[in-house]
Amino acid sequence: MLTQIYSVTQPPIETLLSWVKNDEIAIPEIQRPFVWEAKKVRDLLDSLYRGYPIGYLIAWQNPNVRLKNGTHSSGKKIIIDGQQRIIALLASLLGREVINKDYQRVRIRIAFNPIEEKFEVWNTAIEKDPSWIPDISKVFNPHVSLLGLIKSYCQTNPQVSEDKVSLTLERLKGITANQIGLIELASDLDIETVTEIFIRVNSTGVPLSQADFAMSKIAVNEAYEGNILRKAIDYFCHLAVKPEAFALIENDKDFAQTDFFQKMAWLRHDKEDIYDPSYTDMLRVAFTYKFQRGPLEELVALLSGRNFETKQYEEQIIEESFAKLKEGILDFINETNFKNFIIIIRSAGFIDSSMIFGQNALNFAYVLYLTLREMHFPFAEIERYVRRWYVMSTLTGRYSSSPETAFDRDIRQIYSKGIQAYLDEIVRGELSEAFWETVLPGQMDASSDFSPYFRVYKAAQVKRNDKGFLSRDVTVRELIEVKSDVHHVFPKDYLKKNGFTKNQYNQIANYVLAQTEINLAIGNKEPSVYFKQLIEQCKGGPKVYGNICGLEELKENLRDHCIPEGIEDMTYHDYPYFLKERRILMARKIRNYFENL
Repeated sequence: MLTQIYSVTQPPIETLLSWVKNDEIAIPEIQRPFVWEAKKVRDLLDSLYRGYPIGYLIAWQNPNVRLKNGTHSSGKKIIIDGQQRIIALLASLLGREVINKDYQRVRIRIAFNPIEEKFEVWNTAIEKDPSWIPDISKVFNPHVSLLGLIKSYCQTNPQVSEDKVSLTLERLKGITANQIGLIELASDLDIETVTEIFIRVNSTGVPLSQADFAMSKIAVNEAYEGNILRKAIDYFCHLAVKPEAFALIENDKDFAQTDFFQKMAWLRHDKEDIYDPSYTDMLRVAFTYKFQRGPLEELVALLSGRNFETKQYEEQIIEESFAKLKEGILDFINETNFKNFIIIIRSAGFIDSSMIFGQNALNFAYVLYLTLREMHFPFAEIERYVRRWYVMSTLTGRYSSSPETAFDRDIRQIYSKGIQAYLDEIVRGELSEAFWETVLPGQMDASSDFSPYFRVYKAAQVKRNDKGFLSRDVTVRELIEVKSDVHHVFPKDYLKKNGFTKNQYNQIANYVLAQTEINLAIGNKEPSVYFKQLIEQCKGGPKVYGNICGLEELKENLRDHCIPEGIEDMTYHDYPYFLKERRILMARKIRNYFENL
């Protein structure tokens, strides 16, 4: 018979909150984004008020570790499942601020109507309505007299019975006595078992990621300054999105004395948004770069002291793993590294965050940059390899599924075969003649301008310094930088009137970047009309579309935008042929761009 590996208790919510306040339990700090919407917090409180169950929390007592003096330390509880519920209770009942997914510091105020016994998310109408208590944290504030609150409420609502209000608010305050199920995993479980439980528990609903698990492991280990390391990761992600938050982080006096703070201080002036990493991105990059591994569950194992050869847990491995991860994070946030990496990505033509497709392609490109820098490659070679790798992985969707497996394979092969041999092998296999001539044109039979292929095509135009469609002076780069919309070579309205559907007229091969004035001048004219007008313009006729006034200049612009020859004679009957030919020309432009990176 198998031994039970967990115990079940039902502590009151007030006990759970006291664990958090006394730092006995590891949950994401308030600096980490809180992903629940306010109405979900409202629903949680309503369930508690009505005595409904709110599910189980699952915690793992961080394994005892042997200290250098021979004694054992008892670790904190790590929440495996239920972090969002705990933070929701802290925010609503105790009035703590949280950081939302946009890294804005916000209060989640839940209002309560004692007459209707109803919860609602705070709004200005509720604030003005005397029948509502706008913020229930007042009821739970130990410095606020409940009796005084009741009397104040009844003074502004004289029609309400004081006894009724008293009973209702006592019932509200009593929800902290409600029990919550707590499953505690045995502290002597090995990391593989805990990880398996973790994965199964989070197979449905909003999952707690392996990065969350790793962040909890990092946060609870104060012996090797894991708490400081965790703050460094959170703060960097916060500042990358909101540089103006620097003053708030500076107020964390203990953290302000660390190397991490000094290394990331440059972010206070940073306006670049091409690469705004999340804590998952940072962990993934630092771990793959420093440990030459991909799966983050292996990081959790190493931070727990797992010796993969002996299957034992060793304190030395914990110490070494924290030291190595710290080095990886410091290299990640280093101003020179980070800015040089962004310069490389921009030099490939990806000059705006809207052009980035797939964060993991960007993540591994940074892994490659840090790895080659540590191998002491000349910077010119690092630039070339990183550019080519990023574009290759974007075109092939290399990290679109099972990214950790792909990270693991790629970093091992780079160390085994060398970057040049391995990249050449990938290019021969995945970017073959068949890819450029058949696969890529076929992939561009798509209607979304968010397509990775269209983004690479735009990067190719930026890299070549192409002018906008039918423009003489304004470049594609400038149009992207001012967030210009894409326009249709065969106008949308024209195709709609001739029976084409949305998926047919919204095609990558029908998109160009053009000045708004030129697009408006074209209107819904068919190409055979407005291109003939362009030819007349180039022969000295009136300027109707931009400033191009020579036939050779017009031909060059059309070549830059991969417009097939004979466009001046095309009508809607020729539209399918136009799409097919332009896809081939666009694929060839991308190929030429890639081969010259």
